[in-house]
Parts: sequence; structure tokens; C-alpha cells
Amino acid sequence: MVATPEAPAPDAGRKKSKSRSAAEGMPLTAHLRELRNRLFRCGIALAIGMVVGWLYYTPIFAWLSQPFNAVIEQARAEGREVTLALTGVADPFVLQIQVAAMAGLLLSSPIWLYQLWRFITPGLHRHERRWAIAFVVVAVPLFASGVALAYFVLPFGLEILFGFTPENVENIVSVDKYLAFFIRMVLIFGVGFLLPMVLVLLNFTGILTGRRLLSWWRWIIFSVFIFGAIATPTGDPVNMLLLAGPMLVLVGIAIIICLINDRRRARKRGPDSDYDNWGDDETSPLELA
Repeated sequence: MVATPEAPAPDAGRKKSKSRSAAEGMPLTAHLRELRNRLFRCGIALAIGMVVGWLYYTPIFAWLSQPFNAVIEQARAEGREVTLALTGVADPFVLQIQVAAMAGLLLSSPIWLYQLWRFITPGLHRHERRWAIAFVVVAVPLFASGVALAYFVLPFGLEILFGFTPENVENIVSVDKYLAFFIRMVLIFGVGFLLPMVLVLLNFTGILTGRRLLSWWRWIIFSVFIFGAIATPTGDPVNMLLLAGPMLVLVGIAIIICLINDRRRARKRGPDSDYDNWGDDETSPLELA
């Protein structure tokens, strides 16, 4: 007598079909429609943020120009003249649009990050979605810390750069060039503080192990200091250490998290996970009776 396999329950088949359809994905036209809807919502959020930035243009520009004003006061105390100027007829209007656009991009960042997240999540597994949410939550304070550090370092960097000005020469800096310099510094410091989180992400996805990262400690320190020397505008040791020092601390914390995650993963897999500690070019030990 041959036993016939039992028919799967309707709920199980429905769950399998849902997971299969999610894995296979939607047609290209449906993806394009969803992308259009997401971009439309992002555009609305950006427009609302730009309106808010336009209305509060004066305090926002005062916050942006505060590091430069500190340099102006220091230069005048030393008998030098440093001026932040607009050189074109339409530059005041263009500057207000640029400041409003930057403020709108920052204010609407939760909206467009959420829309981007909702567009990507259908192609991720459930545990990968949980990781991504955690990393987004951690990324915001890390990026904000980098921005705060850049805002603190910027006056010192400007003072060092203006210190090379010859005598009887005035520094007349265009506002658009200063704004571009400010955005570059903020982005570099913010992205620099996000790099350790990328290492943790690679570890959680199984690409890098904590032991491998620990074996690269010399190259990591060298790379962080090279990044600090290139990213800082002056290249002097003080500003380089102000960026490289916190980055090294964050990288050390990231390596510790990777090592803890590797141990947790090894305990979950069991005794056979000891072979994960051996590289592809190494011979694992044999258990002899």
C-alpha cells in the first residue's frame, strides 16, 4: 500500500504563494508606476520643505554664516580684512533659492528616505528589513554627529587658510563658494562617521568577519588617517586628528560589534561553525580517532 502525501493546508499554500510572488517581484510596468508615485511624493515633500526654508531664510543663513563670522571677527582683531560678498546682480535671489533647496532637502529627508525604503523593501527578506531599520535609526545620529563636528572644525580650518593671505591683500569670498565649501565639509564629516556602520552591515550580511577586520587594523588606521588628511581642507595635524580620532573610535566599536556577532552566529550554528574561522586558502584540522 502506497501512502499518498497529505495535501498542504490552504493557509500554508497561501503563505507560500505570497512569498513566491514577493520573491519573483512585480512586472516592470508596476515597478515604474510605483517609482513614479514614490518620486511624486518625494517631490511634494521637497517642495514643502523648500517653502519652509524660504520663509525661515534669515535664521538659516545666519546659522550657515556663523563659522565665517567668527573668522571675520578674529581677522579684524589681527588687522586683516575678510569679507563675505555677493558679486552678481541676481546672486541674492539665487542664494535664497539655494539655501531654501538645501533646507528643503534636509527637512524632507525622513519622507524621501521612507519612500526609498518602501520601494526597496519588497525585494528584501524579513530579517534584512529589520537590519535596515536598525541601521537607518543608527545612521541619523551618526550623520548628525559628523555634521556637528564639521560645524565645530570649520572656523579653525578657515582661519588657517586665511592665514596664508599676504599683507595689503583683502579676502573677498563669494557666498556661493563658501556655501559649496560648507556643504562639502558637512558631507565629508557626515559620510566619514557612517563608514563604521558600513563595516557592521557587511558583517551582518556575512561578507566580512570581525577576525578579518581585526587582522587589518594597521591598514584601517592608515586609511582613516589618509581619509582625514584628504577630507580636511587645511591638512594640518590638528584638524586631521579631529576627524580621524572619532572615526577610529567608531571603527573600534564596529569591530567589537562584529566580533560579538560572529560569536553569536557561531553559537547558533553549533560545533560545525568552527570551520568558518578558516580561510578559503587554509587547511582545516582533521579529527582523528
